[in-house]
Amino acid sequence: MALKYSRQREIIKDFLMTRHDHPTADVVYMNVRQMYPNISLGTVYRNLTLLADIGEIRRLRVGDGVDHFDADISPHYHFICNRCGAVIDLDMENIDGIRDIANRNFDGCIQGYIAYFYGICPDCKNSMS
Repeated sequence: MALKYSRQREIIKDFLMTRHDHPTADVVYMNVRQMYPNISLGTVYRNLTLLADIGEIRRLRVGDGVDHFDADISPHYHFICNRCGAVIDLDMENIDGIRDIANRNFDGCIQGYIAYFYGICPDCKNSMS
C-alpha cells in the first residue's frame, strides 16, 4: 500500500533534514509550529513515529527517557553528553568488526547493533576549563 502524501509529514521531515542535533518530538513541534501554526503535537508524534517505522528517519533512544530523531539514516555513530544531554554525530571509521567479535561465543545470528558513546561534549569540556 502506497503512503498517502501529507504536507505535514513533508514539513516535519524537511525540518529534521536541516538539523544535526537530533531533536525530540517536542523540539520538532515547537519549531514546525512556527511555520505551520495549526499543527498539533499529536500530529507531530504520529508522523515522526510513521517516518521512523517506514525507515525515512531514525529514532534514537539514548537513555534519557525521550526519543530523539535523525534524518540521516546512513550508518553512523552517536555521542551523548553526560552533562548537557547533547546527541552528536561522531565522525569515525566503521566498527562493523564488532559483530564478528560478538558472534565468536554466540550460537545465534547477530544481524545488527547500536553503539552509543558517552562522555563530555566539547562545549561542556570547554566550559569546565
